[in-house]
Amino acid sequence: MPAEDDGRSIPAGKSFELLVDRPATGGTAIGTGPDGRIVFARGAIPGERVAVEVETEHRRRIDAVTIEVLEPSPDRVDAACAHVAEGCGGCDWQHVALKRQAVLRRDIVEDCLRRLAGLDDVSVDSGPDLPGDDYRTTVRAAVTDGRAGYRRRASHDTISVSSCAVAHPLVEELLVDGYFGTADEVVVRVGARTGERLVVAEPTAHGVSVPDGVTVIGRDELDAGARAHYHEELGGVRLQVSADSFFQCRPDGALALSQLVGDWLADVEGPLLDAYCGVGLFGALAGTGRTVLGVESNPSAVADATQNLGPHGRVVESRFERWTPEPVAVAVADPARSGLRPDGCDRLAATGAQVIALVSCDPASLARDARLLADRSYRLDRVTVVDVFGQTSHVEAVSRFVLDR
Repeated sequence: MPAEDDGRSIPAGKSFELLVDRPATGGTAIGTGPDGRIVFARGAIPGERVAVEVETEHRRRIDAVTIEVLEPSPDRVDAACAHVAEGCGGCDWQHVALKRQAVLRRDIVEDCLRRLAGLDDVSVDSGPDLPGDDYRTTVRAAVTDGRAGYRRRASHDTISVSSCAVAHPLVEELLVDGYFGTADEVVVRVGARTGERLVVAEPTAHGVSVPDGVTVIGRDELDAGARAHYHEELGGVRLQVSADSFFQCRPDGALALSQLVGDWLADVEGPLLDAYCGVGLFGALAGTGRTVLGVESNPSAVADATQNLGPHGRVVESRFERWTPEPVAVAVADPARSGLRPDGCDRLAATGAQVIALVSCDPASLARDARLLADRSYRLDRVTVVDVFGQTSHVEAVSRFVLDR
């Protein structure tokens, strides 16, 4: 739609030069267009001068795609995966060097904290260096004529998978060589340390053909009550992960997050609350020597967490926002992308936890949660960004909040 009624409209398909100067959530870079509107340029790196083509325009902004790099950043690299040029929507930062990716993620978090939470004095650090290839141990793919494929960007069309630069080799083998029968989608999950592999075919596993030793189950079977799981090993701890349970997409990233949580809670003794606990990752790895209370709404994950936490843990099946708070010394929370929101913050504050470690997968929700927790007397002490999703603009961060009373 036109931006204004004064003739400033820049129609879709029109191109112009643009200097981009800062990153934005979602993987784009921001510059100012010829009519003064903000331009979100896909495929550009802050500091570059590029030619862009308008995709859509709005009253206050323009969404565009880079069609030519006129003055490239020294951090621009060739994409490692041929599927990027075909339009694969999975890895939107393969044109950015890994070191710069880490800086951009940190910049995005700092920007969100400043704009959305009014915080400009919080230490935001980068976590340990993690490889940008061969890391993903969970992948969802579309299926066409029995073969796995990735969606084209902003499309339902698929690209057949002949290789995948970010998939763990045990995943890539199944995506490339597996035959998935009549399925429409498939989820491949592996234990990098154990070698166990699990395939979930949707809606049914009829006709699936994969190597011996791979567990295969259909969505229809899971819905009927069947169970399937695999195991992963982290920091000497063996974790059970069921087909319908969330788990971080890479074991080294999960370990890095858990170590940060453990370090940041270590100076306060006493019981640990693991909110939105999933399979009990943080309680199992960061709760050593403590009693752990897990709260989780997914029945599959509750069963896993009960197994993984063992005798020192207790798991309550409940939506955290409806849970009746109990007193604890420290807490870790790993909510969905939408964050804690007011109800989640109320539950955390009602526990009286002295320190809260918040694991966020969206920088805007982190900033909103930081503001809400500040209203409940929790001061944001520090933030570390962990590059869990290399080659993508996805941001994962751990934040430490301290009760300020």
